Amino acid sequence: MDDRIGAWVNHTHGTSSWDSGGSGGVRRRRHAVVIGGSLAGLLTAHVLAGYADSVTVIERDRFSAAPEPRTGVPQSRHPHVLLEGGQCALDALLPGFMSELRASGAPCVGMPSDMVQWQSGRWFRRTPATTHLYTGSRTQLELLVRQRALANPVISAVESTEVIGLLGDSSRVRGVLVRERGAGPAHRTGSDSGAGETRPLEADLVVDASGHGSRAPRWLAALGAEPAAEETIDTGLAYASRVYRDTGGHLGTDALAYYVVPNPRQVYGCVVAPLEDGTYLATFSGLRGDEPPTDEDGFTAYAKRLPHPLVHRWLLESEPLSPVWSFRSTANLRRRYDRPGRRPAGFVATGDALCTFNPVYGQGMTVAAMSAVALRDALADRHRTPTTLRVQRAVFQASRQAWDISAGADKKMPGARGNALAAGALDRPVGWYLDRVQQRYPGDPVVGRAFRSVLTLRSPLTVLFTPEVARAVLFGSVPSTPQEPPMHREGA
Repeated sequence: MDDRIGAWVNHTHGTSSWDSGGSGGVRRRRHAVVIGGSLAGLLTAHVLAGYADSVTVIERDRFSAAPEPRTGVPQSRHPHVLLEGGQCALDALLPGFMSELRASGAPCVGMPSDMVQWQSGRWFRRTPATTHLYTGSRTQLELLVRQRALANPVISAVESTEVIGLLGDSSRVRGVLVRERGAGPAHRTGSDSGAGETRPLEADLVVDASGHGSRAPRWLAALGAEPAAEETIDTGLAYASRVYRDTGGHLGTDALAYYVVPNPRQVYGCVVAPLEDGTYLATFSGLRGDEPPTDEDGFTAYAKRLPHPLVHRWLLESEPLSPVWSFRSTANLRRRYDRPGRRPAGFVATGDALCTFNPVYGQGMTVAAMSAVALRDALADRHRTPTTLRVQRAVFQASRQAWDISAGADKKMPGARGNALAAGALDRPVGWYLDRVQQRYPGDPVVGRAFRSVLTLRSPLTVLFTPEVARAVLFGSVPSTPQEPPMHREGA
Protein backbone atom coordinates (compact mmCIF):
# COMPACT_ATOMS: atom_id res chain seq x y z
CA MET A 1 0.00 0.00 0.00
CA ASP A 2 1.27 3.47 -0.88
CA ASP A 3 0.95 5.38 2.39
CA ARG A 4 2.20 8.68 1.05
CA ILE A 5 -0.17 11.62 1.54
CA GLY A 6 -1.80 11.34 -1.87
CA ALA A 7 1.65 10.63 -3.36
CA TRP A 8 1.77 14.39 -3.68
CA VAL A 9 5.24 15.62 -3.03
CA ASN A 10 8.00 15.49 -5.62
CA HIS A 11 11.18 15.68 -3.57
CA THR A 12 13.34 16.05 -6.63
CA HIS A 13 11.79 19.27 -7.85
CA GLY A 14 9.98 20.46 -4.73
CA THR A 15 6.67 20.68 -6.56
CA SER A 16 3.43 18.75 -6.57
CA SER A 17 3.41 15.43 -8.37
CA TRP A 18 0.46 13.27 -9.28
CA ASP A 19 -0.33 9.71 -10.14
CA SER A 20 -1.36 9.29 -13.76
CA GLY A 21 -4.76 7.80 -14.40
CA GLY A 22 -6.35 6.20 -17.46
CA SER A 23 -4.73 5.53 -20.79
CA GLY A 24 -2.00 7.76 -22.07
CA GLY A 25 -1.00 8.92 -18.59
CA VAL A 26 -3.83 11.42 -18.27
CA ARG A 27 -3.22 13.60 -15.22
CA ARG A 28 -5.60 12.80 -12.37
CA ARG A 29 -6.73 15.76 -10.31
CA ARG A 30 -5.98 15.62 -6.60
CA HIS A 31 -8.60 16.68 -4.08
CA ALA A 32 -8.30 17.26 -0.34
CA VAL A 33 -11.16 17.67 2.13
CA VAL A 34 -10.84 19.58 5.40
CA ILE A 35 -13.58 18.99 7.97
CA GLY A 36 -14.23 22.23 9.83
CA GLY A 37 -13.86 25.87 8.84
CA SER A 38 -12.42 27.33 12.03
CA LEU A 39 -8.86 28.53 12.40
CA ALA A 40 -7.21 25.10 12.27
CA GLY A 41 -9.23 24.03 9.23
CA LEU A 42 -8.68 27.25 7.29
CA LEU A 43 -4.92 27.22 7.87
CA THR A 44 -4.75 23.53 6.96
CA ALA A 45 -6.61 24.25 3.72
CA HIS A 46 -4.18 27.07 2.98
CA VAL A 47 -1.24 24.67 3.33
CA LEU A 48 -2.85 21.91 1.27
CA ALA A 49 -3.64 24.37 -1.53
CA GLY A 50 0.05 24.23 -2.38
CA TYR A 51 -0.22 20.51 -3.15
CA ALA A 52 -3.76 19.83 -4.34
CA ASP A 53 -5.72 20.84 -7.41
CA SER A 54 -8.68 21.57 -5.15
CA VAL A 55 -9.33 21.78 -1.43
CA THR A 56 -12.85 21.68 -0.01
CA VAL A 57 -13.56 23.01 3.47
CA ILE A 58 -16.77 21.53 4.90
CA GLU A 59 -18.35 23.73 7.57
CA ARG A 60 -21.45 22.95 9.64
CA ASP A 61 -22.35 26.63 10.09
CA ARG A 62 -22.61 29.49 7.63
CA PHE A 63 -19.78 31.98 7.44
CA SER A 64 -20.58 35.62 8.03
CA ALA A 65 -19.01 38.58 6.28
CA ALA A 66 -18.71 40.22 9.69
CA PRO A 67 -16.76 39.06 12.77
CA GLU A 68 -19.68 37.31 14.46
CA PRO A 69 -19.76 34.24 16.73
CA ARG A 70 -20.87 30.96 15.15
CA THR A 71 -23.01 28.30 16.78
CA GLY A 72 -20.32 25.70 16.19
CA VAL A 73 -17.75 27.69 18.20
CA PRO A 74 -19.50 28.13 21.58
CA GLN A 75 -16.33 29.44 23.25
CA SER A 76 -15.92 32.27 20.73
CA ARG A 77 -17.56 34.82 23.05
CA HIS A 78 -14.91 34.18 25.69
CA PRO A 79 -11.32 35.44 25.89
CA HIS A 80 -8.87 34.38 23.21
CA VAL A 81 -5.25 35.38 23.10
CA LEU A 82 -2.74 34.91 20.33
CA LEU A 83 0.59 33.97 21.91
CA GLU A 84 3.94 34.86 20.39
CA GLY A 85 4.40 31.36 18.95
CA GLY A 86 1.11 31.76 17.09
CA GLN A 87 2.03 35.22 15.85
CA CYS A 88 5.23 33.87 14.28
CA ALA A 89 3.36 30.90 12.79
CA LEU A 90 0.65 33.06 11.22
CA ASP A 91 3.19 35.39 9.65
CA ALA A 92 5.06 32.38 8.29
CA LEU A 93 1.89 30.98 6.74
CA LEU A 94 0.27 34.26 5.65
CA PRO A 95 3.04 36.84 5.17
CA GLY A 96 2.04 40.22 6.54
CA PHE A 97 -0.84 38.82 8.58
CA MET A 98 0.22 40.34 11.91
CA SER A 99 0.45 43.78 10.31
CA GLU A 100 -3.08 43.28 9.03
CA LEU A 101 -4.27 42.18 12.47
CA ARG A 102 -2.72 45.25 14.09
CA ALA A 103 -4.24 47.51 11.45
CA SER A 104 -7.67 46.06 12.25
CA GLY A 105 -7.33 47.30 15.82
CA ALA A 106 -6.46 44.10 17.68
CA PRO A 107 -5.14 45.12 21.13
CA CYS A 108 -1.53 44.26 21.90
CA VAL A 109 -0.69 43.70 25.57
CA GLY A 110 2.94 43.60 26.67
CA MET A 111 3.96 41.21 29.42
CA PRO A 112 4.70 42.03 32.14
CA SER A 113 4.65 45.82 31.64
CA ASP A 114 1.01 46.26 30.57
CA MET A 115 -0.60 43.76 32.93
CA VAL A 116 -1.45 43.84 36.63
CA GLN A 117 -0.88 40.15 37.41
CA TRP A 118 -1.24 38.02 40.55
CA GLN A 119 -0.09 34.43 40.86
CA SER A 120 0.80 32.11 43.75
CA GLY A 121 0.37 34.82 46.36
CA ARG A 122 2.50 37.45 44.64
CA TRP A 123 2.06 40.49 42.42
CA PHE A 124 4.34 40.67 39.40
CA ARG A 125 6.84 43.42 38.83
CA ARG A 126 5.87 45.42 35.75
CA THR A 127 9.26 45.45 34.11
CA PRO A 128 9.66 46.13 30.35
CA ALA A 129 7.73 43.70 28.13
CA THR A 130 9.56 40.69 26.76
CA THR A 131 6.55 39.30 24.87
CA HIS A 132 3.19 40.54 23.65
CA LEU A 133 -0.29 39.01 23.53
CA TYR A 134 -3.03 39.93 21.09
CA THR A 135 -6.31 39.92 23.01
CA GLY A 136 -8.87 40.84 20.35
CA SER A 137 -11.86 38.64 19.69
CA ARG A 138 -11.48 35.25 18.11
CA THR A 139 -14.11 36.24 15.55
CA GLN A 140 -11.99 39.13 14.30
CA LEU A 141 -8.87 37.01 13.85
CA GLU A 142 -10.76 34.13 12.27
CA LEU A 143 -12.46 36.45 9.79
CA LEU A 144 -9.10 37.80 8.63
CA VAL A 145 -7.71 34.28 8.21
CA ARG A 146 -10.85 33.18 6.37
CA GLN A 147 -10.63 36.10 3.94
CA ARG A 148 -7.01 35.25 3.16
CA ALA A 149 -7.59 31.50 2.83
CA LEU A 150 -10.77 31.60 0.73
CA ALA A 151 -9.27 34.15 -1.64
CA ASN A 152 -7.22 31.25 -3.03
CA PRO A 153 -9.13 29.84 -6.03
CA VAL A 154 -7.93 26.34 -5.14
CA ILE A 155 -9.95 26.45 -1.90
CA SER A 156 -13.74 26.30 -1.77
CA ALA A 157 -16.08 26.19 1.21
CA VAL A 158 -19.24 24.11 1.50
CA GLU A 159 -21.34 25.67 4.27
CA SER A 160 -24.29 24.38 6.32
CA THR A 161 -23.03 20.87 5.63
CA GLU A 162 -21.90 18.19 8.03
CA VAL A 163 -19.72 15.16 7.59
CA ILE A 164 -21.49 12.01 8.79
CA GLY A 165 -18.89 9.39 7.85
CA LEU A 166 -15.75 8.46 5.98
CA LEU A 167 -15.50 6.71 2.62
CA GLY A 168 -13.00 3.93 2.07
CA ASP A 169 -11.90 1.06 4.24
CA SER A 170 -9.48 0.24 7.03
CA SER A 171 -6.50 0.62 4.69
CA ARG A 172 -7.29 3.99 3.07
CA VAL A 173 -9.77 6.83 3.44
CA ARG A 174 -11.13 7.91 0.05
CA GLY A 175 -13.43 10.75 0.98
CA VAL A 176 -16.35 11.69 3.19
CA LEU A 177 -20.10 11.26 3.32
CA VAL A 178 -21.82 14.62 3.77
CA ARG A 179 -25.32 15.90 4.44
CA GLU A 180 -26.73 19.40 4.20
CA ARG A 181 -27.88 20.74 7.54
CA GLY A 182 -31.29 22.21 8.21
CA ALA A 183 -31.37 25.96 7.68
CA GLY A 184 -32.61 27.39 10.94
CA PRO A 185 -33.30 31.09 11.55
CA ALA A 186 -29.60 31.96 11.69
CA HIS A 187 -28.80 29.93 8.60
CA ARG A 188 -31.84 30.16 6.34
CA THR A 189 -31.04 31.01 2.74
CA GLY A 190 -34.09 30.86 0.53
CA SER A 191 -36.51 27.97 0.85
CA ASP A 192 -34.21 25.41 2.47
CA SER A 193 -35.82 24.20 5.66
CA GLY A 194 -34.53 20.73 6.41
CA ALA A 195 -31.61 18.37 6.24
CA GLY A 196 -30.66 17.32 2.74
CA GLU A 197 -29.83 13.91 1.38
CA THR A 198 -26.48 12.34 2.02
CA ARG A 199 -23.93 12.32 -0.78
CA PRO A 200 -20.35 11.10 -1.15
CA LEU A 201 -17.46 13.48 -1.69
CA GLU A 202 -14.35 11.68 -2.87
CA ALA A 203 -10.92 12.88 -1.79
CA ASP A 204 -7.31 11.72 -1.76
CA LEU A 205 -6.77 13.19 1.71
CA VAL A 206 -9.19 13.97 4.56
CA VAL A 207 -8.09 16.21 7.44
CA ASP A 208 -10.24 16.30 10.55
CA ALA A 209 -10.27 19.83 11.98
CA SER A 210 -13.78 19.54 13.39
CA GLY A 211 -12.88 20.40 16.98
CA HIS A 212 -12.89 18.66 20.34
CA GLY A 213 -16.26 17.05 19.62
CA SER A 214 -14.84 15.20 16.60
CA ARG A 215 -16.76 12.08 15.61
CA ALA A 216 -13.78 10.61 13.79
CA PRO A 217 -13.29 7.83 16.38
CA ARG A 218 -16.76 6.53 15.49
CA TRP A 219 -16.19 6.97 11.74
CA LEU A 220 -12.89 5.08 11.85
CA ALA A 221 -14.47 2.24 13.80
CA ALA A 222 -17.19 2.01 11.15
CA LEU A 223 -14.47 1.38 8.56
CA GLY A 224 -13.03 -1.44 10.64
CA ALA A 225 -10.09 0.73 11.71
CA GLU A 226 -8.76 1.36 15.19
CA PRO A 227 -9.69 4.67 16.88
CA ALA A 228 -6.89 6.51 18.60
CA ALA A 229 -6.35 6.11 22.32
CA GLU A 230 -7.48 9.16 24.27
CA GLU A 231 -5.77 10.88 27.20
CA THR A 232 -7.82 13.17 29.44
CA ILE A 233 -7.32 15.49 32.38
CA ASP A 234 -10.37 17.39 33.59
CA THR A 235 -10.29 19.84 36.50
CA GLY A 236 -13.99 20.62 36.16
CA LEU A 237 -13.08 24.25 35.51
CA ALA A 238 -15.87 26.46 34.24
CA TYR A 239 -15.81 30.10 33.30
CA ALA A 240 -18.16 32.97 32.64
CA SER A 241 -17.58 36.16 30.66
CA ARG A 242 -19.16 39.57 30.19
CA VAL A 243 -18.30 42.65 28.12
CA TYR A 244 -17.81 45.99 29.93
CA ARG A 245 -16.99 49.60 29.19
CA ASP A 246 -14.33 51.00 31.52
CA THR A 247 -16.21 54.13 32.56
CA GLY A 248 -13.84 54.73 35.47
CA GLY A 249 -10.81 55.15 33.22
CA HIS A 250 -8.74 52.56 35.07
CA LEU A 251 -7.66 50.53 32.03
CA GLY A 252 -6.37 51.60 28.64
CA THR A 253 -3.51 53.84 29.69
CA ASP A 254 -0.85 52.68 32.14
CA ALA A 255 -2.45 49.27 32.65
CA LEU A 256 -4.20 47.39 29.85
CA ALA A 257 -5.32 44.20 31.59
CA TYR A 258 -5.80 42.42 34.92
CA TYR A 259 -4.85 38.79 35.37
CA VAL A 260 -5.33 36.53 38.40
CA VAL A 261 -3.88 33.05 37.80
CA PRO A 262 -5.39 30.11 39.73
CA ASN A 263 -3.30 27.44 41.42
CA PRO A 264 -3.97 24.46 43.72
CA ARG A 265 -4.14 26.72 46.80
CA GLN A 266 -6.16 29.55 45.20
CA VAL A 267 -8.49 28.05 42.61
CA TYR A 268 -10.26 31.18 41.36
CA GLY A 269 -9.06 32.88 38.20
CA CYS A 270 -9.84 36.11 36.41
CA VAL A 271 -8.81 38.03 33.34
CA VAL A 272 -9.93 41.46 32.20
CA ALA A 273 -8.56 42.12 28.71
CA PRO A 274 -9.20 44.68 25.96
CA LEU A 275 -11.13 43.99 22.76
CA GLU A 276 -10.69 45.67 19.39
CA ASP A 277 -13.67 48.00 19.84
CA GLY A 278 -12.36 49.60 23.03
CA THR A 279 -14.44 47.48 25.40
CA TYR A 280 -13.16 44.91 27.90
CA LEU A 281 -14.01 41.26 28.38
CA ALA A 282 -14.08 40.18 32.02
CA THR A 283 -13.91 36.45 32.73
CA PHE A 284 -14.00 34.49 35.99
CA SER A 285 -13.14 30.82 36.40
CA GLY A 286 -13.77 28.31 39.16
CA LEU A 287 -13.69 24.57 39.65
CA ARG A 288 -16.35 21.89 39.74
CA GLY A 289 -19.08 22.66 42.25
CA ASP A 290 -18.18 26.36 42.54
CA GLU A 291 -18.63 27.59 38.98
CA PRO A 292 -19.11 31.30 38.22
CA PRO A 293 -22.82 32.17 38.05
CA THR A 294 -24.48 33.67 35.00
CA ASP A 295 -26.85 36.13 36.69
CA GLU A 296 -25.69 39.73 36.94
CA ASP A 297 -25.52 40.03 40.72
CA GLY A 298 -23.92 36.62 41.14
CA PHE A 299 -21.31 37.33 38.49
CA THR A 300 -20.29 40.59 40.17
CA ALA A 301 -20.25 39.02 43.63
CA TYR A 302 -18.06 36.16 42.40
CA ALA A 303 -15.19 38.64 42.08
CA LYS A 304 -15.07 38.77 45.88
CA ARG A 305 -13.58 35.27 45.84
CA LEU A 306 -10.38 36.59 44.26
CA PRO A 307 -7.42 37.24 46.56
CA HIS A 308 -7.72 41.03 46.16
CA PRO A 309 -10.73 43.38 45.68
CA LEU A 310 -9.15 45.13 42.67
CA VAL A 311 -11.34 43.44 40.04
CA HIS A 312 -14.50 43.63 42.12
CA ARG A 313 -14.06 47.40 42.48
CA TRP A 314 -13.47 47.67 38.74
CA LEU A 315 -16.72 45.83 37.96
CA LEU A 316 -18.71 48.13 40.24
CA GLU A 317 -17.35 51.20 38.45
CA SER A 318 -17.72 49.82 34.90
CA GLU A 319 -20.73 49.57 32.60
CA PRO A 320 -21.89 46.07 31.58
CA LEU A 321 -22.67 45.78 27.87
CA SER A 322 -23.66 42.14 27.42
CA PRO A 323 -25.28 39.17 29.11
CA VAL A 324 -23.10 36.77 31.07
CA TRP A 325 -21.98 33.81 28.95
CA SER A 326 -20.73 30.56 30.44
CA PHE A 327 -18.59 27.71 29.17
CA ARG A 328 -17.84 24.40 30.90
CA SER A 329 -16.21 22.09 28.38
CA THR A 330 -12.62 22.68 29.50
CA ALA A 331 -11.01 19.25 29.81
CA ASN A 332 -7.61 18.53 28.28
CA LEU A 333 -8.10 15.80 25.66
CA ARG A 334 -5.40 14.30 23.46
CA ARG A 335 -6.05 11.68 20.78
CA ARG A 336 -2.93 9.62 20.07
CA TYR A 337 -3.09 9.35 16.28
CA ASP A 338 0.70 9.63 16.42
CA ARG A 339 0.96 6.07 17.70
CA PRO A 340 0.94 3.10 15.32
CA GLY A 341 -2.37 1.36 14.93
CA ARG A 342 -4.76 -0.19 12.46
CA ARG A 343 -5.71 3.11 10.90
CA PRO A 344 -6.14 4.08 7.26
CA ALA A 345 -3.79 6.12 5.13
CA GLY A 346 -5.11 9.41 3.87
CA PHE A 347 -6.60 10.57 7.18
CA VAL A 348 -4.97 13.16 9.49
CA ALA A 349 -6.31 15.00 12.55
CA THR A 350 -5.33 18.50 13.60
CA GLY A 351 -6.41 21.33 15.89
CA ASP A 352 -8.80 20.48 18.71
CA ALA A 353 -9.76 17.25 16.94
CA LEU A 354 -6.24 16.11 17.83
CA CYS A 355 -5.49 17.93 21.06
CA THR A 356 -7.75 20.14 23.18
CA PHE A 357 -6.37 22.24 26.03
CA ASN A 358 -7.95 23.82 29.06
CA PRO A 359 -8.80 27.26 27.59
CA VAL A 360 -7.54 29.05 30.69
CA TYR A 361 -4.02 28.78 29.23
CA GLY A 362 -4.92 30.52 25.97
CA GLN A 363 -3.08 28.07 23.73
CA GLY A 364 -5.67 26.88 21.19
CA MET A 365 -5.30 29.43 18.39
CA THR A 366 -1.52 29.40 18.68
CA VAL A 367 -1.31 25.61 18.47
CA ALA A 368 -3.67 25.61 15.46
CA ALA A 369 -1.28 27.92 13.62
CA MET A 370 1.83 26.02 14.72
CA SER A 371 0.24 22.74 13.62
CA ALA A 372 -0.36 24.16 10.14
CA VAL A 373 3.32 25.14 9.97
CA ALA A 374 4.25 21.60 11.01
CA LEU A 375 2.02 20.20 8.26
CA ARG A 376 3.61 22.50 5.71
CA ASP A 377 7.12 21.55 6.75
CA ALA A 378 6.35 17.81 6.78
CA LEU A 379 4.95 17.94 3.23
CA ALA A 380 7.88 20.04 2.02
CA ASP A 381 10.61 17.84 3.56
CA ARG A 382 12.81 16.67 0.67
CA HIS A 383 14.50 14.00 2.73
CA ARG A 384 11.56 12.08 4.21
CA THR A 385 8.57 10.59 2.44
CA PRO A 386 5.42 12.21 3.90
CA THR A 387 3.53 9.10 4.97
CA THR A 388 0.29 9.57 6.85
CA LEU A 389 1.85 8.52 10.15
CA ARG A 390 4.93 10.71 9.67
CA VAL A 391 2.80 13.76 8.87
CA GLN A 392 0.48 13.03 11.78
CA ARG A 393 3.44 12.79 14.14
CA ALA A 394 4.77 16.13 12.94
CA VAL A 395 1.42 17.79 13.59
CA PHE A 396 1.18 16.08 16.97
CA GLN A 397 4.63 17.30 17.93
CA ALA A 398 3.53 20.89 17.35
CA SER A 399 1.06 20.50 20.23
CA ARG A 400 3.32 18.66 22.67
CA GLN A 401 4.71 21.63 24.60
CA ALA A 402 1.29 23.20 25.04
CA TRP A 403 0.00 19.89 26.39
CA ASP A 404 2.93 19.59 28.79
CA ILE A 405 2.12 23.05 30.15
CA SER A 406 -1.65 22.77 30.46
CA ALA A 407 -1.87 19.11 31.50
CA GLY A 408 1.13 19.47 33.81
CA ALA A 409 -0.54 22.30 35.67
CA ASP A 410 -4.03 20.82 35.68
CA LYS A 411 -3.05 17.44 37.10
CA LYS A 412 -2.05 19.29 40.29
CA MET A 413 -5.43 21.00 40.71
CA PRO A 414 -7.76 19.65 43.41
CA GLY A 415 -10.44 17.32 42.09
CA ALA A 416 -8.73 16.69 38.75
CA ARG A 417 -9.98 13.57 36.98
CA GLY A 418 -8.85 11.55 33.98
CA ASN A 419 -6.59 8.77 32.78
CA ALA A 420 -3.48 10.95 32.27
CA LEU A 421 -2.92 12.02 35.88
CA ALA A 422 -0.10 9.59 36.64
CA ALA A 423 3.29 11.16 37.22
CA GLY A 424 6.14 10.28 34.88
CA ALA A 425 9.67 9.32 35.91
CA LEU A 426 10.97 12.88 35.45
CA ASP A 427 8.00 14.70 36.94
CA ARG A 428 9.44 14.98 40.45
CA PRO A 429 12.89 16.46 39.64
CA VAL A 430 11.53 18.63 36.83
CA GLY A 431 8.67 19.72 39.07
CA TRP A 432 11.13 20.72 41.80
CA TYR A 433 13.07 22.86 39.33
CA LEU A 434 9.94 24.43 37.83
CA ASP A 435 8.67 25.30 41.31
CA ARG A 436 11.86 27.31 41.81
CA VAL A 437 11.37 28.91 38.39
CA GLN A 438 7.86 30.01 39.32
CA GLN A 439 9.02 31.41 42.66
CA ARG A 440 11.42 33.71 40.79
CA TYR A 441 9.26 34.34 37.74
CA PRO A 442 7.25 37.29 39.17
CA GLY A 443 10.28 39.36 40.16
CA ASP A 444 13.41 38.20 38.32
CA PRO A 445 13.65 39.68 34.79
CA VAL A 446 16.04 36.96 33.58
CA VAL A 447 13.87 34.07 34.74
CA GLY A 448 10.72 35.91 33.76
CA ARG A 449 11.88 36.47 30.18
CA ALA A 450 12.76 32.79 29.73
CA PHE A 451 9.60 31.46 31.37
CA ARG A 452 7.33 33.77 29.36
CA SER A 453 8.99 32.65 26.15
CA VAL A 454 8.12 29.05 27.07
CA LEU A 455 4.56 29.83 28.15
CA THR A 456 3.90 31.73 24.90
CA LEU A 457 5.25 28.74 22.90
CA ARG A 458 7.99 30.85 21.34
CA SER A 459 10.86 28.87 22.85
CA PRO A 460 11.32 25.23 23.92
CA LEU A 461 11.42 24.17 27.56
CA THR A 462 15.19 23.84 27.30
CA VAL A 463 15.63 27.64 27.55
CA LEU A 464 14.82 27.27 31.24
CA PHE A 465 18.04 25.27 31.65
CA THR A 466 20.46 27.66 29.98
CA PRO A 467 23.39 28.67 32.26
CA GLU A 468 22.08 32.18 32.92
CA VAL A 469 18.63 31.00 33.91
CA ALA A 470 19.86 27.93 35.82
CA ARG A 471 22.18 30.09 37.95
CA ALA A 472 19.28 32.35 38.92
CA VAL A 473 17.00 29.39 39.61
CA LEU A 474 19.46 27.25 41.58
CA PHE A 475 21.54 29.86 43.41
CA GLY A 476 19.70 33.16 43.26
CA SER A 477 17.44 34.32 46.05
CA VAL A 478 13.71 34.80 45.55
CA PRO A 479 13.39 38.48 44.54
CA SER A 480 11.00 40.84 46.24
CA THR A 481 7.77 41.79 44.48
CA PRO A 482 5.10 44.46 45.10
CA GLN A 483 2.94 44.04 48.19
CA GLU A 484 -0.07 45.68 46.52
CA PRO A 485 -1.30 45.70 42.91
CA PRO A 486 1.31 47.63 40.87
CA MET A 487 -0.86 50.14 39.05
CA HIS A 488 2.06 51.72 37.16
CA ARG A 489 4.85 50.34 35.02
CA GLU A 490 8.29 50.38 36.59
CA GLY A 491 10.04 53.60 35.72
CA ALA A 492 6.77 55.37 34.87
